[in-house]
Amino acid sequence: MRFTAILITLCSIVLNINASSVSDTIIIKSDDSIERITRDLDSLISSWYVKASLKDMPDGLQFDSIGEEYPDTVYLSRLKKINSVINLPYNNVIRNHIHVYTVKQREKFSVVLGLKDYYFPMIEDIFDSYGLPAELKYTAVIESALNPNAVNRRSGATGMWQFMYSTGRMYGLTINSIVDERRDPLKATHAAAKYMKDLYQIYNDWVLVIAAYNCGPGNVNKAIRRSGNKKDYWDIYYRLPRETRGYIPQYIAAVYAINYYAEHKLRPFPLNIPVATDTIMVNNDIHLSQISEVMGIPIDELRALNPQYRTGFVPGSSKPLSLTLPMNHLGDFIDLSDTIRGYKPDVYLSKSNRIADPSRSSYIPAEVKGKTKILYTVKDGDNLGYISDWYNIGISDLRYWNNIYRNTIRVGQKLVIYVDPAKLEYYTKINLMSFAEKQQLAGKPVISNTKPVAQEVTSNAQSPAQLSDELEGEFITYTVRYGDTIWDIVKMYDDVTTSQVLALNNIADPGKIKIGQKLKIKKKS
Repeated sequence: MRFTAILITLCSIVLNINASSVSDTIIIKSDDSIERITRDLDSLISSWYVKASLKDMPDGLQFDSIGEEYPDTVYLSRLKKINSVINLPYNNVIRNHIHVYTVKQREKFSVVLGLKDYYFPMIEDIFDSYGLPAELKYTAVIESALNPNAVNRRSGATGMWQFMYSTGRMYGLTINSIVDERRDPLKATHAAAKYMKDLYQIYNDWVLVIAAYNCGPGNVNKAIRRSGNKKDYWDIYYRLPRETRGYIPQYIAAVYAINYYAEHKLRPFPLNIPVATDTIMVNNDIHLSQISEVMGIPIDELRALNPQYRTGFVPGSSKPLSLTLPMNHLGDFIDLSDTIRGYKPDVYLSKSNRIADPSRSSYIPAEVKGKTKILYTVKDGDNLGYISDWYNIGISDLRYWNNIYRNTIRVGQKLVIYVDPAKLEYYTKINLMSFAEKQQLAGKPVISNTKPVAQEVTSNAQSPAQLSDELEGEFITYTVRYGDTIWDIVKMYDDVTTSQVLALNNIADPGKIKIGQKLKIKKKS
């Protein structure tokens, strides 16, 4: 079933939205969205092309002047002059976001300005083919700062268009441990265009489409119903998730900043991205390192041009896959293709070289700066809950640092963990301890009947401390945690079905379980 039908089924309201004016009385604590802008810009600064360009600039990102702030009348006048089918109102929240781009983070925003000439033509061309307004291209700026390798450490959303796993798959993107097409700017843009077109069929309003892109149509629909069926974004403002309240102001601020950066004495940061590139389809397995070493192209440049290949391995023998190369190297690649594939195949095409290396992640969060990286080897019986307890870290951080998708880890897998350098010796010993020793070290009880997890475990699995007092009689009591669904919980136990759990707990609507709710799970007989 096409996703349009699913979305339309979810909608119980016919939406006919008229643009309305926005007063300056809207008040919001916009710290979350401003924090997001800063995080995205920090991530972008860590990308390879930026690092490579900064090598030639010893003083880094510097400007001769500080960002200038203007009266509200100037911002309002300038926004009115921008030709856009998307309404661009102005208020105090939008002004605060404009100041982030043009004053507080102006040096980093110059990198976005440098990238727009590379990515915007591609996005405009694809959006035009779907009949979408070109102005929607600014959504990529607020989603990822035009960074194909951006990863949201809390949600796992990935790529320039920040697709979640399920939505990416729904729109035809291949996502596995080797290929993640959410990072492919071309394919992800096609997926984003399809998603936005489907959302427009529901809302018939581009502002609500942008909001729904951020928080999902379900949240927008609930906000409309709870606002008395009001159908303007600013009317449902306070009913939307907190992050989405800052999303449209962020969008309008990005539109303003990109159109009026010169007035703020901003200039695009010069990036050496090869504007002239071409794509060729490969029908055989090949590794980016083979291409790099035979043709003399920097491996990091190849990775930057082909971010969808998480390990550098291109599994072309499974199905034809695209490979992006600088135009001036395309002819040589065609001539040398046999030589390239024959270069060190035992080294580069072996199974061990196809495993994603978390250390290649392009972004190290600010909170791990100053900490030391160590490796932990996953043992039989481990899960992410245990490991996070042993190292006193969050599960979301553990997943983010290691590019873990679908919440799975494997026995023998090496996990990157960042720890306090002062406790390096303490944490290094953990990798050599038995399960019981690690539990004792963390002050957790050992459950002798803990089910071994040989190949795959989920991050929603509870730690021993959470399960220790919940094994009674014929049932296990599970406490619902943030992000849990009935389906995730059922997958943690053998010989248990969703319908059994729903019936046992008198749950009529599986989507309405709550954090802290106790669920009975029948023990395996």
